[in-house]
Amino acid sequence: MKTNKRIVRIADLKIGGKNPIIVQSMTKVPTTRIEKVLSQIKRMANAGCEMVRLAVLNRDDAAAIKKIKKASPIPVIADIHFDYRLALQAIDNGADKVRINPGNIGEEWKIAEIIKKAKNNGIPIRIGVNSGSLPKKITRNTQHPDASEIVTAVQDALDIFLKNRFKDMVISAKGSDVIETIEAYKKIDEEFDYPLHVGITEAGLPFRGAIRSAVGIGHLLHQGIGNTIRVSLTGDPVLEVVAAFEILQSLKLRKHGPVMISCPTCGRCQVNLEKIAGKVEDRLAKYKQFMKVAVMGCVVNGPGEARYADFGMACGKGIGMIFAKGKELRRVKENVLVDSLFEVIDADINNR
Repeated sequence: MKTNKRIVRIADLKIGGKNPIIVQSMTKVPTTRIEKVLSQIKRMANAGCEMVRLAVLNRDDAAAIKKIKKASPIPVIADIHFDYRLALQAIDNGADKVRINPGNIGEEWKIAEIIKKAKNNGIPIRIGVNSGSLPKKITRNTQHPDASEIVTAVQDALDIFLKNRFKDMVISAKGSDVIETIEAYKKIDEEFDYPLHVGITEAGLPFRGAIRSAVGIGHLLHQGIGNTIRVSLTGDPVLEVVAAFEILQSLKLRKHGPVMISCPTCGRCQVNLEKIAGKVEDRLAKYKQFMKVAVMGCVVNGPGEARYADFGMACGKGIGMIFAKGKELRRVKENVLVDSLFEVIDADINNR
């Protein structure tokens, strides 16, 4: 495993080396709908997103990048397929980075033109290889490319970039499922020292998609593989950002906003814990500070779990204990549990 990846700059961000793992997402509307795009970007940025990718399907999309770039609070990445000229136009219009898929850009000279433009403008390129769009010379003898063929596609692309004396690259290599993607990234991590963008492509609707992404991305991150991540979901891009930080916080790789834990409930629970936990999670959404908050439903593990958190509650029959920093502070009735918990949280924040 290569732990010290080359450092690549994207605007004011540094990717690779020992820098924090960066969270990115992608807008979900046509790039020409500038106001809608900016609205999504600002919502994502408020949730913690640090880079955003825009689909560039045509010249109008590439032209829209100029206005979007000026108003975006985070770096803008142009996502290019098929037409190398769109990459050139996107760079001219201020894109902080371009993502290309060498498998569908075409002839080597077209990739060389993109490299030349990126070099002249001082921006990096992500080499995005997908198993579904590998060059024909790699796939002609197989119906289903495996991880080794994905790595071959990455190596072929890198050869072109190095031939053109360009080293500011980020690599992504996604298979058709979680296992194939994991295998591909492990091989690439061993062979190359460029920063890696990790994601599970076409993961699905938010519930199952987040699970697949957590399994794949989490597995790789736990082994030290990955410098930027995107959780790909069929839904609101803000959910992608929230899920990404949940993965990072679960592995203790980033701290970002509050983390709530709650017990699954069982026959011992004598309060409506699902309702209580929902209220706590909704109110925590307005806080930016990192804190661990435990919402526990009974006296078996509840007091212990609540003590281990920064703040917490452990419930009995119609009553609950409020904890902070390992100490029980008060006992209150069920109908004021949530308000009492946040009185303690706010008092602690105000006294810092």
